[in-house]
Amino acid sequence: MEATARLNNCPTSPRKMRLVADLIRGKKVEDALNILRFNRQKESSPRLEKLLLSAIANWGQKNEGARVEENNLFVKTIFVDSGAMLKRVLPAPQGRAHRIRKRSNHVTLIVDSKVAKENKSEITNTVEAENSNNE
Repeated sequence: MEATARLNNCPTSPRKMRLVADLIRGKKVEDALNILRFNRQKESSPRLEKLLLSAIANWGQKNEGARVEENNLFVKTIFVDSGAMLKRVLPAPQGRAHRIRKRSNHVTLIVDSKVAKENKSEITNTVEAENSNNE
């Protein structure tokens, strides 16, 4: 079963956030946490680390009694969308003004367990086998 966590209106440009999001897409949760923990040259890493911990906690709430270590959680989907843009004016020479666009973004992170997928595939295989035997 999958769990979702969202980060809205993060005051970082979407392009910078996507650089870090691409590092953890499809990785196991433990590996993704290590990548984010030790990738401190980007300001987006601590925010994504907190978001990933939130998604893990959400997964734990949905799956009472299940342990994270046994279920092989992985980052199923992560995507970064552009958010609201604050438009500011910077004075320029000769009475002109330059527009400054302060960008923000929204991040959606979905974690899922590989054990659940393996169990579903085993169930469908046994059902298909029973159906073929009955014919």
